[in-house]
Parts: sequence; structure tokens; C-alpha cells
Amino acid sequence: MMQETCSHNAKASNEHIRKRLYLMAALVLLIGLGSAALVYLTAVNDTASVLGYDVVNGELHPISPDDSKTYRHDMEVYGGKANVLMDKFLRWFDGLWHGKSLAFTIAAITIGISSGLFLAARYWPFDLESSG
Repeated sequence: MMQETCSHNAKASNEHIRKRLYLMAALVLLIGLGSAALVYLTAVNDTASVLGYDVVNGELHPISPDDSKTYRHDMEVYGGKANVLMDKFLRWFDGLWHGKSLAFTIAAITIGISSGLFLAARYWPFDLESSG
């Protein structure tokens, strides 16, 4: 009788944990995607590092320092091909945290965390029996 009550309490506790994990996943998804949308609508892309603009087919395209052959040549002279690749990587990574790219970064992180919580809730063990 005692074993049956203990097993029932464990199942109820596990179900309670699952419901909380589902709720947390939904809240993270709602708040995160809402924040990403807000950032996207209010963000302006940073043009501080733009050297100038190039007009192609009537559209303005910004020219960044790494588009310059002189810049790339100097980077390669000082540090080799690895320096050029690392500079490209760092510029890409830095770009994730500014302007409209930040909204996509927030959305991707939100979806990852929420998916993890949903999976944890879905596969949460039901029949945990105490070994003590």
C-alpha cells in the first residue's frame, strides 16, 4: 500500500514538472519572439564603419573597410591568410549583435532554448521509482 502511494506521488510530481516545462517553453518562445520582433522593428543598421557608398542599378550599397583591396592586402601582409579569415569571422560575429541582425540572433537563440525545454518536457521520465 505504501509503495503504491509513493508511486502515485512520483507520477503526479513528474506530470507537474512536465507541465511546468511546457509552460516555460511557451513563455520563452512568446517573450523571445516578441522581443525579436520589437528589436527588428526599432533597429537601424549601423553605418559607422562604412567608407562610402556604391551605386549599382540606382541602389546604394555601403562599402565597408574589408571591401577595400588595400585593407585586405595590409591584413594579409601583417598576419597572413589566417588574419584575413579571422578578421572576416570577427566582423561577421560582431554583426550578429547589432541592428536588424540582432533580431534574428535573438529569434534563433529563443527557438533553440524553447525547443530544448519542449524536448525535455516531452521526454521527461514518467516512471521514476525510488531506489531507496
